[in-house]
Amino acid sequence: MNKEEILERSRAENRNKDIYELEIIKQASAKATIVMVALVGVFTVVQMLLGGGIHWGLWALSFTPEMVTLWAKYMGLRRKHELVMAIVYTIMVSVMSGYHVYSLIASSVIL
Repeated sequence: MNKEEILERSRAENRNKDIYELEIIKQASAKATIVMVALVGVFTVVQMLLGGGIHWGLWALSFTPEMVTLWAKYMGLRRKHELVMAIVYTIMVSVMSGYHVYSLIASSVIL
């Protein structure tokens, strides 16, 4: 295989995508998720100090991007580790969401 064939195959695989740009977007997405979880942590501490308890809905929302990412990675790569982690995150998000909805219903003045 000569240099031109290798280059042509690489172009076909990448479909003229900018690999550097894709990597930057991937890193930015990971950092954004970390910042989001940190902010939820700060909001939770402030809310607890003010006697408001834990806002489980915020925690469910903060773990949702990682859950979706793990499911997408599993669907594309079919690795057992991604499947296990996706299931763990799905359970966490489901429990937190369920508890948040339960808390809303329990504290509702309408119901």
